[in-house]
Amino acid sequence: MTLRDLNIGECGKITAVGGTGALRQHFLDMGILPETEIQFVKAAPMGDPLEFTLHGYELTLRKDDAAHITIEKITELSKPVEKDSESIHHPGLGEGGIYHDDKHEKPLPDDTILSYALVGNQNCGKTTLFNRLTGSNQHVGNFPGVTVDRKDGVIIGYPNTSVTDLPGIYSMSPYTSEEIVSRNFVLDEKPKAIINIVDASNIERNLYLTMQLLEMEIPVVIALNMMDEVTGNGGSIDINKMESMLGVPVVPISANKNQGVDELIKHAIHIAHYQEKPLRQDFCDVEDNNGAVHRAIHSVIHIIQDHAEKAGIPVRFAASKIIEGDPLIVHKLELDVNEKEIIEHIVLQLQNERGLDRSAAIADMRFSFITRMCHQCVIKPKESKEHRRSEKLDKIFTGKFTAIPTFILIMIGIFYLTFNVIGAFFQDLLEKGIDKLTVLTDTALTKLDVNAALHSLVIDGIFSGVGSVLSFLPIIVTLFFFISMLEDSGYIARVAFVMDKLLRKIGLSGRSIVPMLIGFGCSVPAVMSTRTLPSERDRKMTILLTPFMSCSAKLPIYAFFVSQFFPGKGGFIMAGLYLLGIVTGVLVALVYRKTLFKGEAVPFVMELPNYRMPGAKNVLQLLWEKAKDFLVKAFSIILIATVCVWFLQSFDLHFNFVNDSSTSIMAKICGFLVPVFKPIGLGDWRIVVSLISGFMAKESVVSTISILFGEAGITNAISTLTASMILIFSLIYTPCVATIAAVKRELGAKWAISVVVFQCVLAWLLCFAFKPLLTMLGVS
Repeated sequence: MTLRDLNIGECGKITAVGGTGALRQHFLDMGILPETEIQFVKAAPMGDPLEFTLHGYELTLRKDDAAHITIEKITELSKPVEKDSESIHHPGLGEGGIYHDDKHEKPLPDDTILSYALVGNQNCGKTTLFNRLTGSNQHVGNFPGVTVDRKDGVIIGYPNTSVTDLPGIYSMSPYTSEEIVSRNFVLDEKPKAIINIVDASNIERNLYLTMQLLEMEIPVVIALNMMDEVTGNGGSIDINKMESMLGVPVVPISANKNQGVDELIKHAIHIAHYQEKPLRQDFCDVEDNNGAVHRAIHSVIHIIQDHAEKAGIPVRFAASKIIEGDPLIVHKLELDVNEKEIIEHIVLQLQNERGLDRSAAIADMRFSFITRMCHQCVIKPKESKEHRRSEKLDKIFTGKFTAIPTFILIMIGIFYLTFNVIGAFFQDLLEKGIDKLTVLTDTALTKLDVNAALHSLVIDGIFSGVGSVLSFLPIIVTLFFFISMLEDSGYIARVAFVMDKLLRKIGLSGRSIVPMLIGFGCSVPAVMSTRTLPSERDRKMTILLTPFMSCSAKLPIYAFFVSQFFPGKGGFIMAGLYLLGIVTGVLVALVYRKTLFKGEAVPFVMELPNYRMPGAKNVLQLLWEKAKDFLVKAFSIILIATVCVWFLQSFDLHFNFVNDSSTSIMAKICGFLVPVFKPIGLGDWRIVVSLISGFMAKESVVSTISILFGEAGITNAISTLTASMILIFSLIYTPCVATIAAVKRELGAKWAISVVVFQCVLAWLLCFAFKPLLTMLGVS
C-alpha cells in the first residue's frame, strides 16, 4: 500500500521511501522517514496535489510522488507523550558572570567585526527577527521563499556587528539553489556565529536543521520563536534541559511581539566574542540499533579528517554528508579511489545492519535524537487557535468547489477596489493638487517673464511629464497593499496548492504561481523570487513568463487611456487586459514546453503555513518602500526621460526652439521607425517615441505622451482603435530596463536580449491580429 492509496482522514505508518537523488533526500530531510506516522488531510480542488500531516505540520505532495512512499495503514496517529524527566538547573551557556569559563576563554579582539548568519526554516519568523535585530525595512511575507537575496544589517546598538539574513531552508542538503547559497555561506564565509531561529510551535521539523548547524564547528545560539503561541495554547518547553542536551544557548523569544530579543542579542554577542562553540556534535547513540550509525560516522571521520581540514569543511558535517552521498562534498574532499572504496564498504555495512539505505539512516538518526529530546523537554500544546482557524478558512480557500471561484472573486475585488474605488478616489485628489500647483507655477513663471524655453521645460516637461506619472501613485500603493495582505496572511501558499495541477498542464509547478502573482506588482522581485524553485528548467521558464503578468508600472498607461477613451468601463477594460496577458503567457508556455523546455515540472513539495493576520507594521513598511521606490523613479529615471523627450521634441537639428514638434529632432529620429508601426495603427511618431521611452520605465509612456500631444490632448489626435492598439502593445512588449537587468543577472545576456526581441515581435503580431478584429466589432 502506498501513501497515494489513503482516503481523506486515514492514517498510515511509512515503511519505505522510494525515489532517487536530491528529491528523495529532500523527502527525508522533511521528515518523510520509515516509522513516521502520517495522515491524509485533503486533496486540492482538482484532485492533485495532496495535503498530509506529519511531525505536527502540513506538507503537500503530488499523487505521483506519494505513490513512491510505502505505508502500512494504522487506525490513528499516536498521542504525544508527556515529558518524563525532571527539570535541571540553568546551564548558563553563552552567558557571562558565574557561568563563564575564564580559564579557557579565547576572546576575539575588541575591534573584530562579529559576523552572524541568521538561519532557519521557511515561515519561522526569520525575516521578522532580522528586522528586530537590525531595524531593516525588509519586506516580510508568509510564503516559502520570501527571502530571495542576501540581506545584511547591523544589530541596533552594536556597530561592530553584521547579520546576514540567509534564505529560509529546511536542511543543509543541496536540493534548491537557496539551500546551496545558505550552506556555502556558512562553509565558505565562516561567520563568527550562527543565530538559528526555530519555530517552537513546530519544533521537531525545525530542529532537524539545527542538528546540522551544530556540526559546523561555529558558535550557535538558538532562538525559540513563537513561544507565546506555544504557552498560549497550553504547551511548554524545558529550556534548561534542551540547552543542556544540545550544548548551545537556547533563548525563548517572540519576534513578532519583540519579546526576548534583547536577551538573544546578549547571548549572540557573547558566544561570537568568546567563540564558544557547541559542546556537543555527536548525536548518534551508541545503543541505538547496535550503534550502526555511530560506528559508520566515526569510521568515516578517521578516513576523511585530513581531507576535510584541507578543504576547510567541518569533519563531522563532512562525514555525515559523505555517508548520505552528497556529491558536492565528495567533490570538495578530493578523496582517492581507495578511500572511496573503503567508505562504500562502511556504508554497505551500515545499510545491512540498520536495515535502511544510507540517506535514510542518517536522517533517522537525527530525527530519533529529536524525538528523544522532545520527549524529555516538550509538552506539546493543544491544537492552536491559529491551526483551528486555518482549517476553517481552508474549507473555503482550498475547498473542491470554492477554491478557484474564491480566488477569482478575490482578484476581481482587488482590481475593482484599486481602479474604481480606493485607488481612484485618492488619484482624483492627487490630480487636483498637481493641477493646482501647475497653474500656480505657470502663473508665477509668466509674471516673472522667464525665458520661453525654460518656461516650457518646467510646465510642458517636468509638470506635464512627472506630474502625470505621480498621479498614479495611489493606484500602485493600493494594489501593493492588497498583494502584501495576500502574502503575509499565507493565502498565496494556498493558491500554489490549488493551482499546481493547472500549471502542470503548461509545464510548471504550483510554486511558480508565487513569482507570477508578485509579477502583478513588479517584475523585478518576481524574477528574483524564482530562486526558490528547485528546478533550473522551471526557474527559466517562470522567469520568461513572468513579464506577461502585467506589472503595476503599466497601470498609469492603462488608467490614462481607459479614462480618456473608455470612460465608465475601467474595471471591464482593465480585467480584459490582465486576462489577455495571462492567456498570452499560457499560450507562450505551451510553445516553450514543446520546444525550449521539454519535460515535466519538478515535484510539488511545499509546506502550508497557518493563516496569520498580516502585521500592520510589515504592511506599512512594504507600502512605504514601494511608494519610495516609485517616487525615486519618478524623480530620477522618469525625470531624466521626460527632460530628454522635452528637449528632443522642442528643438530642431540646429538647436532652434520650435513651436511645431513635427520639425523637431525627435520627429526626425522616429521617422525611420514609423513605417514599422504603421501596419498596426501606430504610425504617429509621437506614439513611437512614447513606446520607446517605456523601455526605461513604463510609467514614462504617459509622461511622454502628455508632453508630445500637449494641450490639445491625445483624444483629439488619435482614434479609439489606435488607443486600443497602444494598450495591447504596451501590455506585451519588452519589460522595463530594470526587469531586463534582473533577467540578465539570473539567466545571462543572451536570454535578456531574447526577451526584449521576442516580446516586441509578439506585441506587434498581436496588434496586427487584433486590429481587424476590433474594427469588425465597431471600434474605430
